[in-house]
Amino acid sequence: MSSYNFYTYILTNKSKRVLYTGITNNLERRLYEHYTGADQPNSFTHKYQCYYLIWFERYQHVQQAIDREKEIKGWLRKKKVGLIGETNPDWRFLNEDIVEWPPSK
Repeated sequence: MSSYNFYTYILTNKSKRVLYTGITNNLERRLYEHYTGADQPNSFTHKYQCYYLIWFERYQHVQQAIDREKEIKGWLRKKKVGLIGETNPDWRFLNEDIVEWPPSK
């Protein structure tokens, strides 16, 4: 089985009230797609302006990322908040660590 980079990630909006969990093989591209609405103009992330990366994990195999995404999506918000707090207790937006932010639309 080949190894690649896959990511499970959590986004939030400016007020940090909404959480979105997803997976991708290119975190930089995916952040841009969420921000510009290039993925789908009527998507959940675009509707709730979930553009801010607050947590992610890298995996070598896509199935690992998919399994983790499903696990996290099944959690209550409180448990997701705890996961984010383990590595990002201040809920700092991590976008600028990944890509120039904000990208031009």
